[in-house]
Amino acid sequence: MIAELGHAMLWIAAGLALLQIVAGIFELRGRHIVAARPLAIAQGVLTMIAFLLLIWLFVRSDMSVDLIARNSHSDKPLIYRISGTWGNHEGSMLLWLTILGFAGAMVGLFEKRLDARTLTATLVAQASLALGFFTFLLLVSNPFKRLVPAPPQGLGLNPLLQDPGLAFHPPTLYLGYVGLSVAFSFAVGAMITRDVGPAFARAMRPWVLLSWIFLTIGIVAGSYWAYYELGWGGWWFWDPVENASLMPWIAATALLHSVSVTATRDALRTWTLMLAVVGFSMSMLGTFIVRSGLLTSVHSFAVDPERGLYILGLLAFYIGGALLLFGLRVGAVAESQRFNWMSREAALVLNNLLLSVILVIVLVGTMSPIVAEALGSQISVGPPYYNPWTAAFALPLVAVMVLGPLLRWRQDDGAKVRKWAPLLIGAIVITIVLCLIFAPGMGILPLLGLALAVGVGIVSLAPLVGRNLRRTPLPVWGMVFAHFGVAVALVGMATESAFIKERLAAVRVGETVEVANWRVRLTDVRPVVGPNWTAVEAVLDVQRGNSDVETMRPQARTFNQPQTETNEAALKTVWNGQLYAVLGQSAGRDEQGRERWQLRLWWKPLVWFIWAGGGLIALGGLLSLIGRIQPLRTFRGNKAAA
Repeated sequence: MIAELGHAMLWIAAGLALLQIVAGIFELRGRHIVAARPLAIAQGVLTMIAFLLLIWLFVRSDMSVDLIARNSHSDKPLIYRISGTWGNHEGSMLLWLTILGFAGAMVGLFEKRLDARTLTATLVAQASLALGFFTFLLLVSNPFKRLVPAPPQGLGLNPLLQDPGLAFHPPTLYLGYVGLSVAFSFAVGAMITRDVGPAFARAMRPWVLLSWIFLTIGIVAGSYWAYYELGWGGWWFWDPVENASLMPWIAATALLHSVSVTATRDALRTWTLMLAVVGFSMSMLGTFIVRSGLLTSVHSFAVDPERGLYILGLLAFYIGGALLLFGLRVGAVAESQRFNWMSREAALVLNNLLLSVILVIVLVGTMSPIVAEALGSQISVGPPYYNPWTAAFALPLVAVMVLGPLLRWRQDDGAKVRKWAPLLIGAIVITIVLCLIFAPGMGILPLLGLALAVGVGIVSLAPLVGRNLRRTPLPVWGMVFAHFGVAVALVGMATESAFIKERLAAVRVGETVEVANWRVRLTDVRPVVGPNWTAVEAVLDVQRGNSDVETMRPQARTFNQPQTETNEAALKTVWNGQLYAVLGQSAGRDEQGRERWQLRLWWKPLVWFIWAGGGLIALGGLLSLIGRIQPLRTFRGNKAAA
């Protein structure tokens, strides 16, 4: 009965979403029906109950449920039975819908700053999004569908997903996606009531910031997961599903800057509305790409075309409707405050333009193979396309990051820029000269990236100059950490790209190979058994210079349910980089009959800076969010006391 109860919760929640839309429309027409808020809260609670019931079914390994029989196995460790709930198509969509409902409930429960009509219109938009996904799950992708007769055992979870990363990577990304859905609903609500101004932007900003934080965490965590799980040795592959998460992040980054300007300076109103629509469009497009079965990816869900067409229909309806509304209302958006071409607002506009171009580049590269296949041909789009084109606009974007924080709002005379120019130019020139002297073969893109990273790192500290650090507001600290994190990540990207060393060898037990200044000795190859897999494990003694000998244990694993082989890389992290080792298959025997093993080694200088920088960026967002929430609590407390 648990599956039937979960299914019933979804039907009731869908009915409440429909009632929320109807009640909201009546409220917007002047009827005194105050029902949108409580309906939003009830809908969120019921959807959460349905999702928890699905988790319980996975934990129990109830093979009478079709979804569990296809995507789980009773021998799976508990963490993979729980996280396996969203490691499939239907479960991941229910997770999406659960977060969507919870977000709508939070808006209905806590939002007090918006005009009542604008809030009602926002809740109507949010319920409309939810209703579309409810119908999708109930009519096309029912996660509670029974299987008769029930098989004795399930098919198991994709071995590539059997990693702790599955427990937090998809949920963090979905929290980011749904945060953009709330921003989208705020924008639609404000356009419906023609209430586009600082109050609307202040209500939207925490959701944009929250979305951006979770998208950052999700992308950084997903990158590291793929880095050590796939055994390919790279930290970004331009995989279509990676791009599907990157595109909303790019849009959210632009939206975050734009909505902050609208909230504090009453400028960039049109930019804020447009980017709110674009941001959610990218999250919807990513959902369509991953779940339409139109592409092949190491972590996409290949499903039947009916589901992909349904999501495409939702995408066309929601985004087409929002763009139509934007076109009808943009002329009615009141003129916002003007600013000079030399000002921080102007720098942010240029920032948004460059981000938008990068977004288009990634979008074209991601969609081109799909369009080409539909036209009867096949093309492959990879790093040779993405790297130079994105770098061509990312480097100017970083340059804008160097200058932007030095400019004043509204209008600037360039005095602060001139004050900081000698330090910045000197640091950048010194960096370039040192690289040319000590690394004459360094590529132009890593060289420029490293030089600009130094400039961003210096300027990121500029907001702290002359301040009492103990009294500096948290949003300022947040900006400092986020921009400094960009500099750290750029250093890691540039250094790893320029100085990576690779060694592929067929090695006998007892033999030593070298990569960079590391000596790696294969001391043993032995079988090991895991909870639901077997593996061949290499024991490597590694030493750098005269340091102590340490051990690394890369594995080649074989899973039985389903039958799959994977590589588990071994990593040795030191302050200036990582040694990355992957064990391959047997390479046959030599003349003496001794078995040789394929061993692939990489030395990656400062590669961990990439994820450390991503962590600093997310931390900066979190500090900014806390800083925005605290004054709001103080304001509400003072208002209640009065």
